[in-house]
Amino acid sequence: MPAREALTGGGHAAVPGQSGAPVGDPVPVAPPPVRPVTRTAAPVVPAATVEQAVERVGERVGERSAEPTGGPAAARAAAALGTRPAPGSARWGDSDPGSIYEYIRVATFAIGPDGRISQWSDRAADFFGVPAAEAVGADPVTTFVPRELWRRGRERLERTLAGEEWVGTAPYRDRDGSEGLAEVYLMPATGAPPAAGKDVHDAHDASCPAGGALCLAVDLGKLRRIETDLAASEAVFGQTPSGFFLFDPQLRLQRVNRAFARAVGVEPDGLEGLTPHDLFSPAEAERLQAALRQVLASGDPVVDLRFNGAVPTREGNRRWAVSLYRLSGPGDRPMGVAGQVQDVTSRHVAEREAAGVRRNLALVNEASAHIGSTLDLETTAKELLDVVVPQFCDLATVDLYTALLSGEVGSSLSGSGGGAYDGSAELRRVAVSSVVGGAASVLGGDPAPSAGGYGSHLATAEAGGTLCYPPRSPHARALRTGRSAIPEPGPDPLLRSTLVVPLVARDVVLGLIQLSRAIGSEPFDARDVAIAEEIAARAAVCVDNARLYRREHERALILQRSLLPPGNPEASGLEIACRYRPSNNNTEVGGDWFDVISLPGHRTALVIGDVMGRGLRAAVAMGQLRTAVRTLAMLDLDPAEVLSALDEIARGLGAPGATDAEAAEVYLATCVYAVFDAVTRRCVFANAGHLPPVLLSPGEDARMLDVPPGLPLGVGGEPFEEVELELPDGALLGLYTDGLVESRKHQLDEGLLAFRTALQNGAPALERLCDEVLSELDPHHGEDDIALLMARVHAFPEDAVGDWRLPPEPTSVAKARELACGWLLVRGLDELVDTTELLVSELVTNALRHGRGDIRLRLLKDSTVVCEVWDDGYAQPRQRRAQETDEGGRGLQLVSLLAERWGSRRTPHGKIVWFELGL
Repeated sequence: MPAREALTGGGHAAVPGQSGAPVGDPVPVAPPPVRPVTRTAAPVVPAATVEQAVERVGERVGERSAEPTGGPAAARAAAALGTRPAPGSARWGDSDPGSIYEYIRVATFAIGPDGRISQWSDRAADFFGVPAAEAVGADPVTTFVPRELWRRGRERLERTLAGEEWVGTAPYRDRDGSEGLAEVYLMPATGAPPAAGKDVHDAHDASCPAGGALCLAVDLGKLRRIETDLAASEAVFGQTPSGFFLFDPQLRLQRVNRAFARAVGVEPDGLEGLTPHDLFSPAEAERLQAALRQVLASGDPVVDLRFNGAVPTREGNRRWAVSLYRLSGPGDRPMGVAGQVQDVTSRHVAEREAAGVRRNLALVNEASAHIGSTLDLETTAKELLDVVVPQFCDLATVDLYTALLSGEVGSSLSGSGGGAYDGSAELRRVAVSSVVGGAASVLGGDPAPSAGGYGSHLATAEAGGTLCYPPRSPHARALRTGRSAIPEPGPDPLLRSTLVVPLVARDVVLGLIQLSRAIGSEPFDARDVAIAEEIAARAAVCVDNARLYRREHERALILQRSLLPPGNPEASGLEIACRYRPSNNNTEVGGDWFDVISLPGHRTALVIGDVMGRGLRAAVAMGQLRTAVRTLAMLDLDPAEVLSALDEIARGLGAPGATDAEAAEVYLATCVYAVFDAVTRRCVFANAGHLPPVLLSPGEDARMLDVPPGLPLGVGGEPFEEVELELPDGALLGLYTDGLVESRKHQLDEGLLAFRTALQNGAPALERLCDEVLSELDPHHGEDDIALLMARVHAFPEDAVGDWRLPPEPTSVAKARELACGWLLVRGLDELVDTTELLVSELVTNALRHGRGDIRLRLLKDSTVVCEVWDDGYAQPRQRRAQETDEGGRGLQLVSLLAERWGSRRTPHGKIVWFELGL
């Protein structure tokens, strides 16, 4: 659009001294008829410069902008934004930064008496995009008004020069080519109307003094935006429920709304000019003032700044949330800091409660996940204290009834159970945890009651110690009723509050947990009691499980130990040392066992085995198999026959046809059975799926004996093989279970090599050697039970054995008596001569009468004297009760009466009848 079209907008005549008339429609709508203004004594505008005219129009713009927003309040908002003081104010001089002319576009120019442009300001050149060189001296009508509107433009200009003001709108294009809408003000500058018949263009006529007009153009779009912003500002300050405030650059309150005044408890009129230090405590005021300085200097907003303060109209401290942002003028010049404040006291309380609930739920979840990771009683108690200290309290202890720890059944809350239950029974302090040094008020109970009914001073009790609470104390009451109690604060100055919570599981009170908070912490309330009871209830189940497991474990261990040989058993020709060690991780007992069985003829059966599985059933199965082994050994069966019989027994322990899963369980076991003859030093081995024995011969390396492994007991279907070896004097034989040489982290070959090395490098003393082997291998393999049986061979001296062969003749009876008595006399066993002579005569006579073949007589001296009579007959002697009329049948009765033990056993070529006499 050409610049000459700038004054073609519609308008209206304005009565001098009156402003705010309605603005007409923009071009191309024709202007309405101008109503002539009759002025008999029109006020004359004194000669003024362009700046004075702009000042006057500025006042009119301010008045027009203020009208839509409600009068004085909007004027104050404009003042808050830095507008120039109104004329007539008490202060004269240069205007402060932030004038309204920095927010709107204004252009001014002057029209001379001759109707041509006489002055053209720089703002006009920038506003219309026409330089002063082109504008000054130009006819405004022909320059800016379209040709079809020249006539109307000329008439309008003449009326203005005649003293009539005009206000209208006109489109324009600025220097950058952007289009806008301007509000144009035409005002006469001086003089009276020219005389009749004079031309307004005759500037040299003395009757027509020099005059002209002033023109002011304002960007209407920016003016309307300012009006809208002021209205919005008034709405925010006057109608929003949030508190709003303005601080000037000196950080003094410049304006607040009523919501802010209510928040701080002061009337709005009394807040103007105050600083943060006038409203809040020094610490909070300093925080707020530092935030204001930061926002004013950097321009970065601060959001949700929390601070506390007291309000005169309300009780207690309040908490506010403040958001601050900087007010900037043209050129990003700081004008102050605005902010919004909200009273978040109730929200803060709700947040604290919600945070407390979340913290408590997290604590309960942690307790569920952390407590009860093992079945060890002490570890479970420590895990409980790890959860509550220091997250929930500063000091805590766990006390459990001593009777329950020993396996006894405690009294229940329902009244069942045995014994008095007044809460004063002996307890054991299982665990203690504290972050407070020197606090002793929760460490025990004083048995001496005080005036208040229970001890004011609590006796100390460290972890592992025992204590008793007085019957009238809160602790005893909690144990008696199963309900939590909060005792009165004790004399310890470090503790503020104590909570006693009983540990109740399956309706049985196991003990109590005592929680204390130090000075500076909040005391326990009802919510804390509920959380503590929830944690205690979960922990009590874990503690009770650990207690029950310990009881069952100890019972199974006692059962298992009772089934093993007590101490180190004695054996002819062997030095025995044995060890049994349960697993290190406190799991269920296993089925490992060993045995040393004395057999007739100074022979010894060495047995070691392992029942597959764990727990009480494995221990019971082990006991059954051990008993069966001893019974079969007494029958003097060969090792292979013993294992075959054991295999049948193991398969009979379970009932395959039973519907019960436990009854139908198959019992499997491994076993090595060896019989050592001390006279010949020969040993016969049979193996049922067990690890092979280790033999360390003098001057040689330890080696694994090549014994066919066979199938485990309980599988069946395959016979067992025997291996016979002669063991040298001083040889060391080792029998063991897999717990010694195998684990999840160590291969079997590594364990076997370590075992052989330990035997080779060990001490000569057998007892010490066992301890060295266990100390070296057990730390690496502690996952399973360990059974270790070691035997060192000691050969019989030559004079300890007497062996003769006699023909099957009647004279052999007398010869046998003579040989036996002579052998005893040589060895100084005179007291046994008569008995031995009588018994040898009886056995040799039976061999001649009931046996066949040559007769062999052998005498053995060790810890006892054994006499053996061999023959080739297979018929076993059987003792019977002889009648009074019977001539025979009393010989074996005589042997049974005079000997400590007697018996018979089969041999590959006949039988042996023997008797034993003590030294």
